[in-house]
Amino acid sequence: MDHLKVGHSVSVAGVVLDDQGRALLVQRRDNGHWEAPGGILERDEDITTGLVREVREETGLIVEPLALTGVYKNMTRAVVALVFRCTTTGGHLTANRESRAFRWADPQEVRTLANEAFAIRVLDAMRPDQPPAVRHHDGTRLLTNP
Repeated sequence: MDHLKVGHSVSVAGVVLDDQGRALLVQRRDNGHWEAPGGILERDEDITTGLVREVREETGLIVEPLALTGVYKNMTRAVVALVFRCTTTGGHLTANRESRAFRWADPQEVRTLANEAFAIRVLDAMRPDQPPAVRHHDGTRLLTNP
């Protein structure tokens, strides 16, 4: 029964696209990394509620998820991330205690600003003609399927 003692965290992230097809990246205050806004789901909240809450907390924007674009597992930290392409329905970009800066980025800028494990989430979401991706990483680099 040891498998019951070791659990996974589930996180959500929203890739918000503008009318030019660029993705919103957030620069985190805690580590300076550029990522899509998101975070860990609270135990008692559903996936959509958690997604909307996390994006609003980090950006000030109110979003609506359009599609699941990928499922990603950090093999080092046992975090499974659900990533959604989102549209904005309200709010205004606002720096806060979690986010220091924002940037609308094209695919090349995403590759330059974000580490591989987080860039791929955004790049997958920027391709609307693809089925949801299933990927594994170590927190920085993509891994082949174990």
